[in-house]
Amino acid sequence: MIRVVRGNPTPEELAAALAVVQARAAASAGAAAGKPRMPEGWSDPARIARSSRPLPGPRAWARSYWPV
Repeated sequence: MIRVVRGNPTPEELAAALAVVQARAAASAGAAAGKPRMPEGWSDPARIARSSRPLPGPRAWARSYWPV
């Protein structure tokens, strides 16, 4: 049950809010029932090891963490 605590929404505003709540609930239920999500590629620590090591030179320490 949804209850309006403050204000006086129009029927259109109330319908829009209810549609958003229903869509979020359906997405949550679908995600929970599906397979577990894999981590994003940018957060994978192994991606750093895939690149070649930086060459020595000016600011080489700055390039040592982020692959080119």
